[in-house]
Amino acid sequence: MLEAAPTVLVLTAVLAAAAGYLLAVRRARRRNPVQGWSGWRSASFLGGLALLAVALLPPLGPAAHTDFRGHMAQHMLIGMYAPLALVLAAPVTLALRILPPAGARRVTTALHSRPARLMTHPAVALVLSTGTLGLLYFTPLYDTAMSHPAGHWLMNAHFLASGCLFAHAVAGPDPAPARPGVPARLVYLGVAIAAHALIAQAMYGGFFVHIHAPVGQVRQGAEIMYYAGDVAELLLAAALVATWRPERRSRPPRTGPSATPASPVSGGVPAG
Repeated sequence: MLEAAPTVLVLTAVLAAAAGYLLAVRRARRRNPVQGWSGWRSASFLGGLALLAVALLPPLGPAAHTDFRGHMAQHMLIGMYAPLALVLAAPVTLALRILPPAGARRVTTALHSRPARLMTHPAVALVLSTGTLGLLYFTPLYDTAMSHPAGHWLMNAHFLASGCLFAHAVAGPDPAPARPGVPARLVYLGVAIAAHALIAQAMYGGFFVHIHAPVGQVRQGAEIMYYAGDVAELLLAAALVATWRPERRSRPPRTGPSATPASPVSGGVPAG
């Protein structure tokens, strides 16, 4: 009975999140039928919830407690794949669409607050998502967390939260006042890819690793981290490039007798 409790809780949470999102989509479409809401975003959110369910429910969920390969597969789903799908669903934008003006203003104020701007900056998100992996796998922290069920759940919560932060900071469609330009975000993503690969290679080679598991499991887990992580980061890069809208540069005004006078309405700047 106790073993079934986490399964029931996970199913309840996933179904409640799906129902809440779909109800919000319905309200947004009713409020503004012309603008509506993208079906792709809804599918992305449901897909992210499905990935979380696969990671946390049997057979993978229980296997992650006893097999390092299962843990790493769960880590990839919770920390990289599900966050990208959930972030691309633009839940904050959806909330702003359905909230009353006062509530929307409060959310906007919170997004512009100093703590929110700090937490959603790509550098901070990079440290929280990728930087903590060295602390987890190269110190006794992993074994300590795995020795207690609550520690394992807290670790998964960290994977999900930090993964969502990084995906949002790099390629999220929701508002992010502290987000730098696309070239800078590509640099942060490149650093994450390099750090992720180095950690996986060190784990495979047994360097600095502090994981009490059979060597074969650790190596196969490192391979899962390396290759599955590459695919997830390529998807994140594709999502980032898809949002790139290069700024149009206005032509310098011509001088001389053949120059055409600037329009008093446009001020000499071409309409965009």
